[in-house]
Amino acid sequence: MDATSSGGDSRFPLDGGRRCLNLTATLGRRHADPVERIPDGKALSQWLVASDILPVPPDVSACEGHVMPFRELREAVYRLVRAAMAGTSLVGADVTLVNEWAVRPDLAPQLRGTGRSWTSVGDPVEAAMASLARDAVELLTASPRERIKECAHPDCSLLFVDDSQSGRRRWCSMERCGNRAKIAQYRRRTAH
Repeated sequence: MDATSSGGDSRFPLDGGRRCLNLTATLGRRHADPVERIPDGKALSQWLVASDILPVPPDVSACEGHVMPFRELREAVYRLVRAAMAGTSLVGADVTLVNEWAVRPDLAPQLRGTGRSWTSVGDPVEAAMASLARDAVELLTASPRERIKECAHPDCSLLFVDDSQSGRRRWCSMERCGNRAKIAQYRRRTAH
């Protein structure tokens, strides 16, 4: 269920290694001119499928009412992850918001042929958001915080879990940011 690479829709970076970090990536370039990747219900519907959270796109009109709550959850998760990375306490309204979503009905796994899929009894977007909140709770309570990192590329602000053996991963994606850094380094060397 966790899409961990950007092999799908290129508008949506999915290199965080966790669904909740892919959620935070729906606002890109946080250090510069932010890029909102979920401007409307259509984009939300597409992201939920591209990120492999829902097997089929939910109705776009139903998603429209979820855009703002989705963004609020995204920003709460982002602030909590940044606080965890800094080693500060996780308290306040962000904790409350994530916990409120985490207690809601989640997506249920379903067998489909040789694999699995996910479904919900109620609103699929709300169930997806509950699943994202639960993933954030798990990340913030079970994962080593020092493995959560920010991409080292200056134009990127994506967060990821460094699952490399050495713990020295620098890029959200070697294919995207790592490659851009290597090209820039090569150009600097050959320009002299």
